[in-house]
Parts: sequence; C-alpha cells; structure tokens
Amino acid sequence: MQILQNRWRNSGCDIRKMSDVTILTPTYNRDNLLQKLYKSLCDQNRKDFDWIIIDDGSIDNTQEYIEKIKKEADFHISYYRKPNGGKHTALNYAYPHIKTALTFIVDSDDTLTTDAVSIIQATYEKYKEEKDLCGFSFLRGKPNGGYLSDSGVPKEGMKESYVECRINRGIGGDMAEVWYTHCLKEYPFPEFEGEKFLGEDIVWIKMAQKYKMRFFNRVIYISDYLENGLTNNRRKHNIQSPRGCVERAEVFLHSKCNMKAKVKAILQYHIYGKFAGKTIPSLLKKSSMKVFYLLFVIPAQVLYLKWKHEYYSSI
Repeated sequence: MQILQNRWRNSGCDIRKMSDVTILTPTYNRDNLLQKLYKSLCDQNRKDFDWIIIDDGSIDNTQEYIEKIKKEADFHISYYRKPNGGKHTALNYAYPHIKTALTFIVDSDDTLTTDAVSIIQATYEKYKEEKDLCGFSFLRGKPNGGYLSDSGVPKEGMKESYVECRINRGIGGDMAEVWYTHCLKEYPFPEFEGEKFLGEDIVWIKMAQKYKMRFFNRVIYISDYLENGLTNNRRKHNIQSPRGCVERAEVFLHSKCNMKAKVKAILQYHIYGKFAGKTIPSLLKKSSMKVFYLLFVIPAQVLYLKWKHEYYSSI
C-alpha cells in the first residue's frame, strides 16, 4: 500500500491535502550532496509539501538519484532538467511549475531543521491576510551551532522591507527567505547570454520597492559553504558575469538603500562595466546618476585595475 501511495504522489495523482509550501532546489553536479538535503526532507514533521528539483545541466548521476528517491519518498518530488545557465536561470525556469502560495529556495548542499515546513506553514496561516508582504525571512544556522545571519532581528520579529532590514539596518549574512510565489513570478531574474552568475538580491531589492517582509529570529535552515561554492567564489563569478553585475548596481542606486550601499554600488557599476568592455564615456552616458558616477570614477578605476590584476594572476 505504501509503495502504491508513493507512486501516486510522484506521478501527480496525489490524494493528499497539500500545504502551501514548495521547496525549490536548483542543482548542478551535486548528486552526492542532495542525499543530505533529501534526508532532512524525509525527517520533516509534516510532509505535505512539494519538492521541485531543477537540474541545471548536470553531467553526474543526479537524474538517476532523483528517479530512485521519487519511488520511495513520502512527499511529492518533481524533477526538471535544463541546459546549464546558472542558478538564476534555473529559478526562472522553475516558476511556471510551482503551484503553491510559497516558495522556499533551498540549495542542494544545505539542509533544513525538522520543523522547517511546519513553521513556514504556521507563519503563513498567521499572516496571509497581509497583502503587502512578499515573504518571510528566518535565520540560517551553522552545522555545529551558531548563526550565519547577524543577530539583529529581535525575538518578537519585525515587519520591514528587505532594504530597510538587510541593507539600512546592516543585518548581514545569509538568511532563509520564503517567498510568495506570485512575487517571484512578478520579478524574474534578468538573464544575459553567456553569463551564469547573478546576485539574487537584485530581485529582492526590486521587490522592496513595493513589498515588505516579516523577519523572524528562528533558525530553520542549516548551511555549510563549500570551497567551490558560489558564495566562496563570488568576485570571480561576478567578473565572469559583468553585465548582470552592472544591472544589479543600477538597481541598488535606484533603491532606498543608504549612502554606504550606494557608494559600493557606484564603484561596482564602474568596475564590472569595465570588465564588460565598456569605456568610461559609455558608462557615464548610460548612468542615470552622472554626477555621482564622476565623483567616484578615479577610485573605481584604481579598484578595477587591482581586481583585474588579481583575477588574471589567479587563472
């Protein structure tokens, strides 16, 4: 009977009452690491969620592994494969397949606490009538204890935009954001041909112009950064995807971010613009903040030359 129920669940003929949560995992050559995440999903204290895996062109045994666990899992698993294009393109690819109100993006090398889904569902039930929200934000923990996010969120939580909380309050580090699916569909990631990396906050900053979030001081997500992961190689990936970084800088400049964030953005606008092959006159012409750009063009050029030297010395 259990085997028959599993087949029904993973064939789309599911007789359960579904929760409002989809766990979305983009992955690339991580079949060995997916096993840890899968175990943490099996250990959830409520199983009425969807798990969608977007395989971004893996050349390992990811597909075989997913087909195997689909037959045994007691929750619904959907698997989609696409050509390799980077995490942000995998997220865009996933959105049309998501049918739940909430989307929780969980990387393939991370795990969840056993009560993560139930906490998310209870939070949604409490606040779903607030129409100005784009999602909920919880804390990430380290495998051996402690927080990845700064401890700036009060115990009672708070309601602010992403910009107000994460940028202007200076509450840094990675958090565990659960997004309203309709907001993700409203703000897809820009894609640039040949570029496979884009900072996800380009979209979160855009959302902050219209929506707020509820932030909670509770860990539901455990992260273990890999030596070859995106976070540990961020500058290298940025240099290899400069047009997206220029657009991200523009988004920051047009946001309600504080002056410190805007100075950093104008420097990045110049640096990654140069890596994209742009001249200073063309960057000035394109910039909507020309005076601000001119104020920092010299220090930005110095940084560009330094980063260029470091980058080419490392490859």
